[in-house]
Amino acid sequence: MAKDTKERILATALEMFSQKGYAGTNIRELTAALGLVKSSMYKHFDSKEAIWNALLDQMIAYYGQRFGSAENLPPVPDSLEGLVRMTMVMVDFTVHDEKIVMTRKLLAIEQFRDERARALAGKHFLTGLTQMFTPIFAAMMDRGLIRRDDPEMLALAYTAPISALIHQCDREPGQAAEVMQRVEAFSRHFVKVYGEEGAS
Repeated sequence: MAKDTKERILATALEMFSQKGYAGTNIRELTAALGLVKSSMYKHFDSKEAIWNALLDQMIAYYGQRFGSAENLPPVPDSLEGLVRMTMVMVDFTVHDEKIVMTRKLLAIEQFRDERARALAGKHFLTGLTQMFTPIFAAMMDRGLIRRDDPEMLALAYTAPISALIHQCDREPGQAAEVMQRVEAFSRHFVKVYGEEGAS
């Protein structure tokens, strides 16, 4: 039961922080939204900052398990079409998973206030994707699927436009289907440019 309450607190905090920001959300509003009193809240978290840090810890784990990370790489595609398919699965998840969408909004808001949010925003919006795709592209080069190049620069060239398109979805949620089409078109263009002749 205590675990359920803790999870409810974090879920509601994510929703409120992503809408109003950390400073714009107070404990009174959070407890009211949960139907709790402050003393019940403080049995689980001793401050709003403790909720904030627990929420970031939870979302780092959630993202790493479901999307991947430099420490938890997805399988290396065995074809160029496999790269396109893998990309679309990853983008579909990050565009449509409600927790991830709220986390991205929260980080976008809070990166200018909080040092930890700033580091996580940099990682999730750019550097982490580059780090994840660098060994993937290096392995695809070794398999003769894409032409030899600097794998880190190739990873940056691939992931930065996709990340920018994902942020477009956050600004214009009604454009998600169109953005997904553009991501697929970009991915196919990329493999056409960098794929080795004869690789499928």
